[in-house]
Amino acid sequence: MISAFQSALSGLYSFGIKIDSISNNIANTNTDGFKKTRVILEAANPSGVKPQIEKINTPGPEVFQEGSEKPDLTELSNVDLSRELPELYLNSHMYRANLKTIETVDNMLGSLLEIKS
Repeated sequence: MISAFQSALSGLYSFGIKIDSISNNIANTNTDGFKKTRVILEAANPSGVKPQIEKINTPGPEVFQEGSEKPDLTELSNVDLSRELPELYLNSHMYRANLKTIETVDNMLGSLLEIKS
């Protein structure tokens, strides 16, 4: 039961990091030249997951914007909201699933202690 608790805690932490990354990407959608980040989850020993944050350096779209004398070519953010919003929704569900696992383990341990006493 303790390993389930530890696995759920590592998942809770990791999905929290993913939600933070996605939120930062969404907040910087309109920041010129911003490069989004992605969080990759790796297996951790003996149980659980470990988040790895990586910056995605693909170029954003380029547009002409008015400069002081002539139009300047400006690179926009490489964040795509049509990908970020579903990812945020999915990861929030994963976060809640890990919370539910912790709640279930807590209830099981409580029941076990009641039986023992």
